Amino acid sequence: MQIQVVKSKIHRVTVTGADLNYIGSITIDEALMEASNIVEGEKVSIVNINNGARLETYAIKGNRNSGDITLNGPAARMVQKGDIIIIISYGILDFEEAKTFKPTLVFPNEKDNTLT
Repeated sequence: MQIQVVKSKIHRVTVTGADLNYIGSITIDEALMEASNIVEGEKVSIVNINNGARLETYAIKGNRNSGDITLNGPAARMVQKGDIIIIISYGILDFEEAKTFKPTLVFPNEKDNTLT
């Protein structure tokens, strides 16, 4: 049996932009993507701390060390600049492997989304 488990999490980052006219996705600072083990194009879940909204989209690289966290396309309607969100990706593992798997968790500075 296989189960879905948390693979990566960027915990509590501040939304820096919302671009309704972009084709979709979430733009994430490249340094945060690397630190959290999230790759470009990977499906991610977004949880908005401010309003409780939950959505799924895919990750694209933002400029390294920019602190950029921008929701694009329809997802832009679910956030406002300044909202605090959690970004989560999942992996599918065999049940026994999942018991010992350790996800990559990143806790950036909420003020500027940098790693400290």
